[in-house]
Amino acid sequence: MSQGISMSKLSIKTYGNRVLESKSRKVHTVDKEVKIFVKDMAEIMYEGRGVGLAAPQVGVLKRIIVFDPGNGLMCLINPEITWTRGREVMPEGCLSFPGVELEVKRHREIAVRALDLDGKSVEFKARDITARIIQHEVDHLDGVLIVDRVSRKKLKPIKEKLEELKKLSDKS
Repeated sequence: MSQGISMSKLSIKTYGNRVLESKSRKVHTVDKEVKIFVKDMAEIMYEGRGVGLAAPQVGVLKRIIVFDPGNGLMCLINPEITWTRGREVMPEGCLSFPGVELEVKRHREIAVRALDLDGKSVEFKARDITARIIQHEVDHLDGVLIVDRVSRKKLKPIKEKLEELKKLSDKS
């Protein structure tokens, strides 16, 4: 296991699990193990009916995200947002916060640099929903959650739901 990725029992970690608040480590080699892990992540994302998933959400602190904004699966390894423009507030959900939707302010357009699943460097611009998904998933890689992106006042109406998620979470 050169990357330190454990394939056994991958499951979505929910709010309250400490791994979601941890910063992920860079991936140094895109090997067979990483490719299998990405495939597993995609299956979990689709099963959960999500549009994006970051490795920390399945308990792995590696800088890997998968997403599908509606035009096919994409994978980014070690993604970096290098440029931003515009802002907009939109409702956002998260597989780690089942049943929760929050109004989150994000950049409307971004530029991204990352590795693809072949280990090749890629750079591209994204806008609208694709930009929003990438920003959300990159936040996960940095231990930032949607509840960190909104005011305490906006969290008050869902305080009980968040407490319930914390109690149900496997804190490991």
